[in-house]
Amino acid sequence: MKLSFPSRSANEAFARTAVAAFVAQLDPTVDELTDIKTAVSEAVTNCIIHAYRDTIGTIYITVRIFESGNVTVRIRDRGCGMEDVQKAMEPLFTTGGAERAGLGFAVMQSFCNRVSVSSTPGKGTTVTLQKRVSRRLPGGKHG
Repeated sequence: MKLSFPSRSANEAFARTAVAAFVAQLDPTVDELTDIKTAVSEAVTNCIIHAYRDTIGTIYITVRIFESGNVTVRIRDRGCGMEDVQKAMEPLFTTGGAERAGLGFAVMQSFCNRVSVSSTPGKGTTVTLQKRVSRRLPGGKHG
């Protein structure tokens, strides 16, 4: 599934719900679906708050599901990018001011099996979330 939308805060819920609806075909548990929704919400919020700061840009989401139960969600922006990805991923680090907790990447990592981030200053950032769900695609040999 591919999706793109403006980086407005109202679209964070849309992104979370759209990804959840697509992943639902794997018949995940409620907890697994909540984990994915939470991680997507954090990644999209990062795009809105940090990548595009005082402007509206486009957020791109690609979701791939596999018969094995693996889900890959890629959230990409063409915003300001990050100079130091490792620093940005440290808990409590934020460029969003005092009202931001700086826990977005930590939350994503706690709800996903794997989180990877690539970023180029001035070009944007891509966050890839990988989550394994216990159920399989309908019609698959595993159930």
